[in-house]
Amino acid sequence: MTDKIFFLQREKQFLVLLGIICLALIGGALYMQVVLGEAPCPLCILQRYALLFIAIFAFIGAAMPSRMSLSVCELLVTLSAVGGMVAAGRHVWIQTHPTESCGIDVLQPIVDGLPLASLFPLGFQVGGFCETPYPPVFGLSLAQWALMAFVLTVILVPVGVVRNRMKAR
Repeated sequence: MTDKIFFLQREKQFLVLLGIICLALIGGALYMQVVLGEAPCPLCILQRYALLFIAIFAFIGAAMPSRMSLSVCELLVTLSAVGGMVAAGRHVWIQTHPTESCGIDVLQPIVDGLPLASLFPLGFQVGGFCETPYPPVFGLSLAQWALMAFVLTVILVPVGVVRNRMKAR
């Protein structure tokens, strides 16, 4: 029985770490926006939402008492990461094909109409274009870094769950 509790605690600790990392990434995006003047595009904002949902579901999951409720939250974390992966993948595509557009005319009113855009406009309102090439960080664009983070989340959360649950048996 203590093994099951130990492995459940490991999953919860992983979720807390994941939530903190997601909030730090949102903080980094806000720093780049406010201090460096890099305005977020619609896809950037959608990626922020995905990071926020991952963090929220991760923290809720870490507080859940049962394995079933933890599993539901881990599923929601993974689905949020899939959504982020789609937005980041589209962003990478647009940046590698400069003639493409993210559809700011179509996406901006939708993204700006989401609740957080009015509650926290600095962090969740569109202000830029997806095609804008900002300086790379360690050789990769921000969209590429985000895509990598979302892909890792989609892979590592389920793998960690399966691994922990098998060891707990």
